Amino acid sequence: MKQAFVSTFLRRPEAGAILSIVGVILFYVVFGGVQLDKLFGAASWVNFAANLGIVAIPMGLLMMAGELDISIGAMIPAGSMSIAIVSGHYGLPIAVGMLAALAIGVVVGLVNGLLTVRTKVPSLIVTLGTLVAMQGLVLSASVLLTGNASVPLNAPGWAKAVFGLLLGGGYQIVTLWWVALTAVYFVVIHHTRYGNWIFAVGGDKESARNAGIPTRQLTISLFVLSSTSAAFVGMCGAILFNSAQVSGGMNHIFNAVVSVVVGGVLLTGGFGSVMGIFIGTLTFAIVNQGIYFTTIDRNWSSLVVGVMLLLAVVMNNRFRALALSHAAPGVRPRAAT
Repeated sequence: MKQAFVSTFLRRPEAGAILSIVGVILFYVVFGGVQLDKLFGAASWVNFAANLGIVAIPMGLLMMAGELDISIGAMIPAGSMSIAIVSGHYGLPIAVGMLAALAIGVVVGLVNGLLTVRTKVPSLIVTLGTLVAMQGLVLSASVLLTGNASVPLNAPGWAKAVFGLLLGGGYQIVTLWWVALTAVYFVVIHHTRYGNWIFAVGGDKESARNAGIPTRQLTISLFVLSSTSAAFVGMCGAILFNSAQVSGGMNHIFNAVVSVVVGGVLLTGGFGSVMGIFIGTLTFAIVNQGIYFTTIDRNWSSLVVGVMLLLAVVMNNRFRALALSHAAPGVRPRAAT
């Protein structure tokens, strides 16, 4: 029975993420002298994980479907600058600024999705183009409309309470948004037909289309979800910090991809899980921020991240092979068949 449990566990997409987070914590305890009570009680890495996680899960869903969106690096400052310009500089109601921020995310997502499905250009190239274009647009619009690359924002109390509140211990309220959104994604992806569609499209797009799955509409909706989620993170940041800047967001591209891959999603698509991405984000946040709680030289953090990513890629491919070669009874494989 014990052997069967281990075998079943190793076939799950989140197996690599769970092993990774356990390995990272053990590494920090043994070689870094970290005190777990201080690490787990700190808000820094939790806030880091929450802001990254809201972007990482939509990114992971796109990767499950065989696509990639790197324009999120420009959409985070675009979301923050939109609400700051509309409601901070021009003084319109904060709700109008929020709608403007989210609307930009929807528009860019539609552009990414439509170009990807209609031109057959790889989504990496499409979103690279929108990344650069949005960076230029955000900077130009900010300087043209406000004369500055930084815009102040004074959000009303209700907006602060919902999107920019600091809870006890310094935890950002965006943490609650991350947990809630993860729960919604988990139900939709693993308990509805839409999740099966995503895995099917990532496994074999032509077969999925022949089976009647609306592959184009699904792909476009995933791009819209990705861009809008990034804009939402930027919007929350502007409300929290009372200002917005045209810089920032680029690190989220690399961070999100690492979190997703560590979470068990394959770059080739068709395999992964929401819980795996959630744990992968936690793992990356602990690696990235937890090193400040150790005696390890901070310059080694990039090496730790790189090694972790390489190990995750190797493990994920192995776990996918196990899942597809011998599905355990009662366990639904997270891959298209």
